[in-house]
Amino acid sequence: MQGILLSGGLGKRLWPITLATSKQLLPVYDKPLVYYPLSTLMLSGVRKIAVVTAPSALHAHQALLGNGSQWGISISYAVQEEPLGIPHAFTVASEILDTSEPCVLILGDNFFYGPGLGQNIFAESTPGYAISFAYEVSNPSEFGVVSFDEFGLPKRIVEKPQEFVSKMAIPGLYRFPSDVFERVIELKPSARNELEIADLLNSYIDKKRLDLRMLARGTAWLDTGTSNGLLGASNFVQVLQERQGLLIGSPDEVAWRLGLISTQKFIKNIGNYQNSDYGKKLLLMLEPATGLVNL
Repeated sequence: MQGILLSGGLGKRLWPITLATSKQLLPVYDKPLVYYPLSTLMLSGVRKIAVVTAPSALHAHQALLGNGSQWGISISYAVQEEPLGIPHAFTVASEILDTSEPCVLILGDNFFYGPGLGQNIFAESTPGYAISFAYEVSNPSEFGVVSFDEFGLPKRIVEKPQEFVSKMAIPGLYRFPSDVFERVIELKPSARNELEIADLLNSYIDKKRLDLRMLARGTAWLDTGTSNGLLGASNFVQVLQERQGLLIGSPDEVAWRLGLISTQKFIKNIGNYQNSDYGKKLLLMLEPATGLVNL
């Protein structure tokens, strides 16, 4: 499966922190933010990934992620010269992806953790249908939310509604059929001169071709686009990792656990992290699996 990791934008809600760097490269506890959505893509079965980023952040992303071979996947890069909206990522990535195949899209500042995020998250998809998710929030006016008809089917996606629509927000994880690459061309820019993801999703609702699914109970979805969001995500990761002795959002571990890389390759990857806390946590995973105590 192929997918897009949208790691662009200006990160204005985080200024001045993001004036000199991409928000997706900021730390969330012991890993860069972009590792978390990347891990979600890998867990969902995506193996060919287009990272769409701003010109100023291209080289930093390439230095961090490389071509993906260290994780048994393929990563290519496409530059979004201007932040023209989420759907524009499909136009930018169309030169390096197969436009005859479905495509997953994840936003680079969205953090997911919990059950049901594995390879079955897009299971039983109907050909020609887009898949989106819904997640109950207490502050719906800060998100794109979905309204429902009398049969409980999605009626409309409304971006940051001033009046109450529902508490069901739309997280930044989607799967679109191959016609999305043509469909985005037909979208009109909004008042802020951007293509809106709500308009793209609504175009599928209009054709009764949106499969809206609820994220599983116990799943965490965090928006890390603000300073409070970044701090909250860092605290969340720290607490879970320290209490449970596991790693969250590690493409190295995901690749190894899924069999995308061998144990020998995993050991080599660990060596690249020297004596960092992250590297030490990866090393601990080898002890019960291989009997190796040190490298």
